[in-house]
Amino acid sequence: MRGIFVSSAVTVCAAAALTLPFLAIPSAAVPAPPDGASVPATRTPAGAHGVPGATQSLPLVPLGPARRAAHPGGTRAVARGLPPREVARFSLVGIVWDDAATELRGRAQVRTRGAGTTTWSAWQDVQTHDDDRPDPGSPEARRGRPRGATAPLWVGASDAVQVRVRPEAPAGRAAGAPALPPGLRVELVDPGRDPAPRGRGPGRTAPAPAPSPSDEETASSAANYPLAPLGATEIPALARPESEKDIDATHVDLTGATDARPPADGHGEADPEGEGAEAPGEAVPGPADDTDTEADDSDPWARYVGSRPRIVTRAGWGADESIRERGFPYTTTVRAAFVHHTASGNGYSCAQSASLVRGIYRYHVVSSGWRDIGYNFLIDKCGTVYEGRAGGVAKPVRGAHTLGFNTNSMGIAVLGSFGGTNPPTAVVNAIAGLTAWKLGLYDVNPLGTARLVSGGGNLFKKGTTVRLKVISGHRDGYSTECPGDRLYSRLGAVRTAAARLQGR
Repeated sequence: MRGIFVSSAVTVCAAAALTLPFLAIPSAAVPAPPDGASVPATRTPAGAHGVPGATQSLPLVPLGPARRAAHPGGTRAVARGLPPREVARFSLVGIVWDDAATELRGRAQVRTRGAGTTTWSAWQDVQTHDDDRPDPGSPEARRGRPRGATAPLWVGASDAVQVRVRPEAPAGRAAGAPALPPGLRVELVDPGRDPAPRGRGPGRTAPAPAPSPSDEETASSAANYPLAPLGATEIPALARPESEKDIDATHVDLTGATDARPPADGHGEADPEGEGAEAPGEAVPGPADDTDTEADDSDPWARYVGSRPRIVTRAGWGADESIRERGFPYTTTVRAAFVHHTASGNGYSCAQSASLVRGIYRYHVVSSGWRDIGYNFLIDKCGTVYEGRAGGVAKPVRGAHTLGFNTNSMGIAVLGSFGGTNPPTAVVNAIAGLTAWKLGLYDVNPLGTARLVSGGGNLFKKGTTVRLKVISGHRDGYSTECPGDRLYSRLGAVRTAAARLQGR
């Protein structure tokens, strides 16, 4: 069995000098433990920890004899997985497959062993629904090679893993299950270390010389000017009415864009260079849409921009800008906000939030084949807001968060799972504060509705005009459980609070 180890600087294991110590460890070194039991600890491969982010990609193998499915075509349904195996240290796990348009109809589970311990976790379910990704036919989807992917699962520092994926028959079918999609692999992500504090090195009394930023780092940081200086690790909070000046930061510089015309059908996204490539500063006109306000605002010239929240920048959470694609994909405006949860579990501390964001970033780019992290913003359980996709927090950056409705919208993901867990009050307040500010920059009422045209999904066909609430859950635009029942039930309170914070 061969695995692929992907570091921040190496995308394939072609270099002869790259050693893969975890490949030499046979499965027998970590025998399958009974549920609830422990196994003797084995040595973590040397040199695997401390790298600035890395991904191990291991193919899933048949776990048992194939059985003939009872539906036309006689597709063979085979459970696949990975026997207990010691690997380089990782903290986040997910499963990917070759074709993003193919669903994984089955149950995926993993168990992991805590790094440096003898204890295995219980089996944990990995959400198999592929409900966050670029719109079909978009430049990002056409140019890249997006893969099908489960949601990522945060497991904490671990050094051994076991995986099983079992096919399941669709609801209503008495017998027979479809084959699992080809190319199944488990992705083990090491998010790397947190960025070192700027200004002083370990044990030094004088400021440590800062390394010269790369072109990608400079571009990502410059996109947030004038909200924060170049290289800033956070964008400070700003109260009303001063935050109204942030409207100036929504401007997109079209210098270098070769075309800004809408596509011929009026529903998809523009392709400025004819081959799915995006020029720096590209603006992608989206489908016809508008926003209807339910509130009767007496002063048509009033500015309803909420206070700007504190936002941790990509430099602040340690984004490796070298792995994303260059340039930034823009739409023309922001008319709606879709709220998500990451379905990555709630077993993280707020001190680990930046690591979790880095892990999701690597999973979206390296494992799933996207241009950048899919969400425009992420919020942790303590209410801290993180910049997501690069391009400027005030600008209309097109994300990959709500299949079919990524144009002229923004995606906000709460780190965690909220199907049966209530979101903390700090999370609800953070969503309200962020939407009050960002939607206000585009003169959008959080209590209103937005008319959007679907780019294609499992709930609305491409070209369908849909009226959605300005602050919607992911499930409103796509058939999914996201953002979880408990978080979804709080969106009414979010809308009311966001409108109040705008001064409506």
